[in-house]
Amino acid sequence: MTNYTKNDSHLPQIPKPIWGIGLAVFFVNLSSVMVRSISAVYMKTILGAGSGLIGTIEGIVEMLSYIMKMMSGVFSDYLRRRKFIIVLGYTFMFLSRPLIAAFGNMQAVIASRILDRLGNGIQASPRDALVGDLAPKSIRGACYGLRISLGTAGSFAGAVFALCLMSLHNEDYLMVFWLAAIPALISVAIMVFFIKEPPQNVNPADHKTRHPIHMEDIPRLGRPYWLLMIVVGVFMIAQLGEPIMVLHAHENFQLSGKYIPLILIVYNSTYSSISYPAGKLSDKIGRINMLIVGFCCLLAGDLFLTAATDLWMIFVGIALCGAQMAVTQSIFMSLIADCVPEDLRGTGFGVFYLICAISVFISNTGAGFIAESMGERYAFAASLAVASLALTILLFFAKKIAPREKLPLSA
Repeated sequence: MTNYTKNDSHLPQIPKPIWGIGLAVFFVNLSSVMVRSISAVYMKTILGAGSGLIGTIEGIVEMLSYIMKMMSGVFSDYLRRRKFIIVLGYTFMFLSRPLIAAFGNMQAVIASRILDRLGNGIQASPRDALVGDLAPKSIRGACYGLRISLGTAGSFAGAVFALCLMSLHNEDYLMVFWLAAIPALISVAIMVFFIKEPPQNVNPADHKTRHPIHMEDIPRLGRPYWLLMIVVGVFMIAQLGEPIMVLHAHENFQLSGKYIPLILIVYNSTYSSISYPAGKLSDKIGRINMLIVGFCCLLAGDLFLTAATDLWMIFVGIALCGAQMAVTQSIFMSLIADCVPEDLRGTGFGVFYLICAISVFISNTGAGFIAESMGERYAFAASLAVASLALTILLFFAKKIAPREKLPLSA
């Protein structure tokens, strides 16, 4: 299905289409972070929105995104096509940039965030399933790590661009929103002209009888998959979005608005630089062992953010949160691709994202109201408690999720 060559260690090299997908994600994330890194402060300082409203908006749009990830994953399995759906999602994300730039009011911000997150949701599951279709099994962790690493490198670049533009042009929010449309358009062009979709390994007769959703597909996903989803559901409640980090630094440590993109620069620098090595290492030492490392990074990050007395502690905590995302997201995706049948790969990722949707809505909404009533540091304290519970559940289920792996004695 995939053409690749062997390297000196007799492992296949990462296929070129996966590099292409990674570059497309690089540019779309660059565009997204240019907008996202300043949107929370824009809503609060320019449009007068409160932290509770900002948290609720983020929770709703992220939930919509994850719901679309579930639906698009199932639909891509049914169509046996991934690329068309990915291009459609990228187009929605591109169109959201001029919308917010042209109007600049709260209604436009909300509409733009909805369109952006819908587009993100439409493309995510087919994209991750396509990586699984293209990746040789022996280096699947490395392939997902590379895709995430390139994507988060784009996020890092987006934060740098936003920082430079805000500093050089007197905090001109609308100009940044306009310019964010350019890399989004580049990502659409890469997917259209440079990515070729592989054929699906299915019986042609099955295509004629298959329906978008079969109830028997639920048990076919497998017990290890569903136990992993329990871990994912709890762990994702502990994930706090970038707006809470931004508001913590801005409100409690007086970080100037024009330097706000530094938050995402630090976050995405560790996210980008660690994703590929973490995925590659998981191919050697086991997915669960790496997942435990990722959970511990989140615990450490929450400790720094909760106990911070100076701005440098905030940035250390944010760097650790980026590191845990680098580890956990590549490992979650590799485990899903490992354990679900190939013809249900899109469905597996879609259900994963649906579970994330529920958890992220709880996380963002809860964190917003905790921050508004008690302060941002208490939101991170709540995250610390939930992350501790998630680690306990992971250790309990570890051998059942990945029975062939060598696991810590504590598991």
